[in-house]
Amino acid sequence: MLGLISALPSAYRQSEDDGAAPFRKISVMDRVEQVRQIIDVGVVAILRSADAYQLVDVARALAEGGVCVIEVTMTVPHALNVIHQVHETLGNRILLGAGTVLDPHTARSAILAGAEFIVAPTLNAETIRICHRYDKAVLPGAFSPTEILTAWELGADIVKLFPADVLGPSFIKAIRAPLPQVRLMPTGGVDLQSAGDFIRAGACCLGVGSQLADPQRIAAGDFDFLRQQAARFVEVVRQARTVRSAKKE
Repeated sequence: MLGLISALPSAYRQSEDDGAAPFRKISVMDRVEQVRQIIDVGVVAILRSADAYQLVDVARALAEGGVCVIEVTMTVPHALNVIHQVHETLGNRILLGAGTVLDPHTARSAILAGAEFIVAPTLNAETIRICHRYDKAVLPGAFSPTEILTAWELGADIVKLFPADVLGPSFIKAIRAPLPQVRLMPTGGVDLQSAGDFIRAGACCLGVGSQLADPQRIAAGDFDFLRQQAARFVEVVRQARTVRSAKKE
């Protein structure tokens, strides 16, 4: 475990300079910096829970493990209150986003509650426009090549490929051939076994839900496991990127 934590980027791991803080704080960012942060971390943790206080502890544990980009889905009961609570408690110690956003009105409400980026399972042009109006990164969902290109042309900062487990890493490799400029985030069924394959195929980052924030572990308050699991995902992404870079040389 210590080896995994020590391999994390220095901006996200605990150090003696942090004092009482569990991890380094993230500066206030514009949209370009938000995208850079998402890609740099490489993993977006997707959280679902009805307990705002529980999610604060979950987000803190994941950030301590290296995954400081957190998405709270709008399927959570009282999701806006949850986002507000996490934002008020952890502030700029994480990059907080809202997921399962289906329309621009919900996107604006989530942004006002504290979300710094917006993720959707589908494509809505007005949602992209409202996010850019507020200088927030937006990651709409797409499935087909036409949807992927349409999302990109409408201004998607990253295109969420969903559901990724149906399409697989080979689909990303195939799409990247004619559309190398499009940043893709596979989401849905991504686990430790497939994470590296998706990155090596050309994904810029991963959206990971229950395989990272296991509901049973959360219910049991096993935050040490969440911290370790986050470190495992970060390490898998790091290794896969190293391999991909070596192949380009």
